[in-house]
Amino acid sequence: MSLGGGGGGGGQLEQLSQELDALERQKEAMEDEIEGFREEQREIDEATEALENLDSGATVQVPLGGDAYVRAEVQDVDETVVSLGGGYAAERDEEGAIETLERKRDALDDRIDEVDEEITEIESERDQLEQQAQQLQQQQMQQLQGQMGGLGEESDDE
Repeated sequence: MSLGGGGGGGGQLEQLSQELDALERQKEAMEDEIEGFREEQREIDEATEALENLDSGATVQVPLGGDAYVRAEVQDVDETVVSLGGGYAAERDEEGAIETLERKRDALDDRIDEVDEEITEIESERDQLEQQAQQLQQQQMQQLQGQMGGLGEESDDE
């Protein structure tokens, strides 16, 4: 009589464990994605606030890249270039630039909601897998106890 995995339940537990690990990694990646979206939203909020408070003739620090900035004078606030996404940008007046930024922010809100829903689905799937793993562990313990009880009876007979 074998005291091993109890009919292959150990393999099922290992598979469930791997699936749980994969779900956890997927959830963490989605949470990172949401944090990236929120950072984009903060940048949009900063740009919107700057546009609302900026006047033609104002002096600003313009990023050049590599944490280097140059002081510049704003010629005309109504000549703002705004990224439209997909590698495209367009020149907008102040109001149009703010509207474009607000649409981008709203789109990020929608995307965050979608990813939150996906995380909820992953958490639900994880909970189901955890329940299956607990059931398998209980079955294995019962089988092991039954086998141990059977061994005790055999030695009593001798």
